Amino acid sequence: MKIAVYCSAKDVIPEEYLQLGDALGTWLAQHGHTLVYGGATGGLMSRTSNAAKAAGGYVIGVIPPRIIAAGRLASNCDELIRVANMSERKQHMRDIAEAIICLPGSYGTLDEMFDAVASGTVGEHNKPIFILNYNGFYEGIKTETEHMRALDFLPQEECYKPVFVNTLDELYTCITNLKK
Repeated sequence: MKIAVYCSAKDVIPEEYLQLGDALGTWLAQHGHTLVYGGATGGLMSRTSNAAKAAGGYVIGVIPPRIIAAGRLASNCDELIRVANMSERKQHMRDIAEAIICLPGSYGTLDEMFDAVASGTVGEHNKPIFILNYNGFYEGIKTETEHMRALDFLPQEECYKPVFVNTLDELYTCITNLKK
């Protein structure tokens, strides 16, 4: 299965978060999944893609010229897809993926996550999206979602919504159950 991973590209984050990338990349490769990611170096992006490659996995990178010009082109991609800009990158990653995982990250990760959720909500895709709420990282988003639902900005029963998981083991179970 091709799985897009949205995550931080920042190197200076706590080591325990970087280790999530190591563990996820290794697991994806060991279970025959293809990693689809932003094709850049740094932080969880490097750790996840390097771990996937080291474990014998196939890695697809999707990257725009601005990231390449910044000297952040990853060298570990089996397939590198060059796109015009960040918006096209999000679209292309979402189009080729069969499922989406959001690890901790910043504005770019949130942008990718919300884009996938919003486009799924209007029926552009029905790909499952899993948000790793490691150590409560995304607790604020969960709280805001409930707030929007309480005020009827979101329907009580959404036809498409993200699945929040708290641990990698929960995430692995969800991904494994997709195949059944």
